[in-house]
Amino acid sequence: MSTTPERDPAASEAPQLQEPQPQNSEQDAQPQDSEATEAREPVVLRRSVESASVKIRRAPKFGPFLIIGGGVGAIATFILTMAYPVDPAVGFGALFGYFSLFGIPAGVALGAVVVLILDRVSSRRAREATVEHETVEPESYEGTLE
Repeated sequence: MSTTPERDPAASEAPQLQEPQPQNSEQDAQPQDSEATEAREPVVLRRSVESASVKIRRAPKFGPFLIIGGGVGAIATFILTMAYPVDPAVGFGALFGYFSLFGIPAGVALGAVVVLILDRVSSRRAREATVEHETVEPESYEGTLE
C-alpha cells in the first residue's frame, strides 16, 4: 500500500484475464476429455481501486493511564495516611481503606486528565495520507460451476 496513487484509478477498471488453476482431485488421476479442456474459457477479473484521504496519528491508550493513575492515588493515600498519627481505636488498615475510597478515584481522574491532554496533542500532530483500496472480483457469468 502506498501513500500516493501510482496510477489513475479509472485506468484500473479494465478487465483482466486470468487462466483458471487446475484443481487436485480424484478426477485429475483419470484421463480427461480433450473437448472439456478446450471448452474452458479464461476467467475475467474486474479490478477497482478506490482512493480516500485519511488522518494518521498516534493516540494514547486510555486503560493504562487510568490504571496507573489509580495506583498513584493508592500510593499517595498510603503515604498521607502514614504521615499523620493513627487513632488506636480505628487502626491503620481501616483508616487507609477509608481514605483509599477518595484517593484511588482521584488518581484515576488525574490519569484521565493526563490522557485527554496527550490525546489532544496527538490530534494536532496528525498527518494526512492518501490510501488506496483495491477490490478484485470475477465477472458474473451464466452457466454451471464446476
